[in-house]
Amino acid sequence: MRVSADAHSLETSNGSPFFWLGDTAWELFHRLTFEEVQTYLNDRYAKGFNVIQAAILAEHDGLKKPNQYNSLPLKNFNPETPNERYFNLIDTTIRMAAEKDMFIALLPTWGDKVTRNWGDGPAIFNERNAYSYGKWLGDRYKNEENVIWMLGGDRPARKDTSNWLPIWQAMARGLREGTNYQAFITYHTSGGESSSRYLHSEPWLNMNTMQSGHGNGHDVPVWEMIQHDYKLPSPKPTLDAEPNYEDHPVNPWPKWDPKNGYFTDYDVRKQAYRSVFAGGCGVTYGHHGVWQFYSEREEPITHADWSWTAGLDRPGAYSVGFLRKLMECRPFTGRIYDPAMIVDGQGKKGEFIAAFRGKDNDYAMIYMPVGKTIRVDTRFMKSSDIKIWYYDPRIGHLVRGISTYRHDILEIKPPTQGPGQDWVVVLDNPEYQYRPPGE
Repeated sequence: MRVSADAHSLETSNGSPFFWLGDTAWELFHRLTFEEVQTYLNDRYAKGFNVIQAAILAEHDGLKKPNQYNSLPLKNFNPETPNERYFNLIDTTIRMAAEKDMFIALLPTWGDKVTRNWGDGPAIFNERNAYSYGKWLGDRYKNEENVIWMLGGDRPARKDTSNWLPIWQAMARGLREGTNYQAFITYHTSGGESSSRYLHSEPWLNMNTMQSGHGNGHDVPVWEMIQHDYKLPSPKPTLDAEPNYEDHPVNPWPKWDPKNGYFTDYDVRKQAYRSVFAGGCGVTYGHHGVWQFYSEREEPITHADWSWTAGLDRPGAYSVGFLRKLMECRPFTGRIYDPAMIVDGQGKKGEFIAAFRGKDNDYAMIYMPVGKTIRVDTRFMKSSDIKIWYYDPRIGHLVRGISTYRHDILEIKPPTQGPGQDWVVVLDNPEYQYRPPGE
């Protein structure tokens, strides 16, 4: 993994553009057997996921409760004495993922092991052992080309008068030295903010991530968060690494009110599409039963109604796979966020329409959370004709394609209208002879 020349996108070492489609599997190594890991990876690969986010030192009693092979990750809670037997499953998982061209975004630790603001803890890291642990991990996995390092673990690097940044800096330094400075490092921060807030200028940080999260209701303006990062000096790629999870309680803290309900696949699509269309180099999906691998064997966490096996096939997981296919059917590197092309019909919050155009003004995509008639300025496209495609993000199917004379202001009317009837409109310059969207 590396940053593209445009500084906003990702690519693999052979120069191929890479669209990050992640899944949150935080408790993967802690709660699953080898056979269950196989089942999980096979499913996610089939649905189009190419990044799996998982923590070595897990959030929920990860230091005191052993994995399914009765192994704890550390001896005597000491980061400088890892337990080789615990890491065997991690080694195997990384190699299984590599066979499928999937990356593992590996969290060295959940954040409560650095700062005990909330969570099980205990906080065991300081600058010295964070460096040693990071260097040991880096050296162990330096030859695994499908490993991405994700520090943070749902915690800010600073808060009020507290500053844990030196610990994360030490861990990053260890990872870089252990991998001969080949580590690709990002940071998973807490809800409602981006890693750019405190870390953008850190030389070891290759990519920013944000967490639009689950605790601020529906339709957090993630498109504004993405654009904030996108416009920073010395830019870095950015994406939403934890949007609202499907089937997760809405606003569950400090106590969930069942009247708030759960986030649906529609909520997932709205946040995923709008973050990507605003300039995100990809997006991460999450399901509330899957990230924690809830089963009859494990206690649920915060009102989990779906087991992880049942949660694998929830509609939101398919929706984000359709998004990846849609993005990859056009040249997506260097695209230009341009919601101003919506000259009539733009909405706010839940109805906000996100739109972008290709860097050569050869195509555009518009995500409409609510089906309605809008008017679009198409003067950026210099062709006399235009191809209009209507793509249904709910089922991943192309519904209609129309060729017409290109008016400067074009009226767009999707096949169905109303709340919950979200659509993607793709506008093509016919001279480029692009394939139908999603192919």
